Amino acid sequence: MKTTQYFEEQVLVRRPYLQREWCEQAIRDPIYKETQPDGRLRHWIYVDAIGKYLRVVTLEDGETVLNAFPDRNFKGPPP
Repeated sequence: MKTTQYFEEQVLVRRPYLQREWCEQAIRDPIYKETQPDGRLRHWIYVDAIGKYLRVVTLEDGETVLNAFPDRNFKGPPP
């Protein structure tokens, strides 16, 4: 999995419970995906271990992880 320096030095330090496998799964098989206005991509999966949806943000290439966090506002994919 490709990551940014920000992800390695900031995100993983602030959220040590995050597992790289979750990020890889979100990119590989998201339950929902959308493009941000800046071209970055958002991928969501539900993670049983934390009981929440995880949002993984990648750069425009769709594979370099920039950020990942539990998304408390995401309620599931739109109908």
